[in-house]
Amino acid sequence: MTDRRAFIGSVAGGLLTSPLVAFAQQHTNPPRIGVLGSTYGTAWDAFRRVLRELGYVEGRNITIEWRWAEGKADRFPELATELVELKVDLIVTSSTQAALAAKQATSSIPIVMAISSYPEKMGLAESLARPGGNITGFSNVAPELIGKRLELLKAIAPKVSRVAVLWNPVSRIETYGFREMLAGAGVVGVEIQSIEVRTPDDYPAAFATLTASRADALHAFGNPVSFKHPQLIADFALRNMLPNIYDEKLFVEAGGLLSYGPSFIDLFQRAASYVDKILKGAKPGDLPIQQPTKFEFVINSKTAKALGLTVPRSLLVLADEVIQ
Repeated sequence: MTDRRAFIGSVAGGLLTSPLVAFAQQHTNPPRIGVLGSTYGTAWDAFRRVLRELGYVEGRNITIEWRWAEGKADRFPELATELVELKVDLIVTSSTQAALAAKQATSSIPIVMAISSYPEKMGLAESLARPGGNITGFSNVAPELIGKRLELLKAIAPKVSRVAVLWNPVSRIETYGFREMLAGAGVVGVEIQSIEVRTPDDYPAAFATLTASRADALHAFGNPVSFKHPQLIADFALRNMLPNIYDEKLFVEAGGLLSYGPSFIDLFQRAASYVDKILKGAKPGDLPIQQPTKFEFVINSKTAKALGLTVPRSLLVLADEVIQ
């Protein structure tokens, strides 16, 4: 009898310390999470894996409502409203645009941003340390990140002195990023040439301007337009023998030279930990918005050879991945 009571006590104790107890005290149904993103990818696999490690099994003790904009940012408001009408208990977003749409749709449902850019400047938070309101999460912007990117470009292509930057001036996020690019260029000792690309139709004129210019390297900001045309950009750079660097790996996989930026896998994993904290009772506004701590450096050695560049061994050692 004593052993049986001990067993029952241990089971009860385990239940009382489970991640869903705080939620269960207030709700009779398993928590329902709304996901607002552009498309499914490996980062979401990482998010789900960490949730499972924390004890949340989809379809058993938690429900996830997936909503995808499929690269069309203007769909976010409609999808955010859908999630609010479903009365989800928490919303997870994967971009600044998605976070803005979710914030517009609700001021009461907690929102966790797996990725956001300049959230304190975009009206998503009062500050990084104390977001306030119903939103918190993670930023993909870190101090001196763009400057470091330019340093890596110079390390592999020391003769680079003028970098053409493809960016969208209509985007508030890229306006902040371009300002940081100018500041970082001054430190590294290169000039920046602005090449504006608002829509895919702007690429022919942008490439013509770049060809006629004195730029000897290329940097393209990752955005909804460039994400759809990484091959076009990488092929142009190679065809014109321009060393090139990006903020995301997909450009290097398409034939670009270098990429250096936050690990999205890490940010999504950390977002799952914030979901856990909030379901246990933490207030979003009290959880600081954290900046990236893990970065991903990728080199395409085949492209380097085609550009006539020798990648220093010091960079090969630093690289998280070298594409052959």
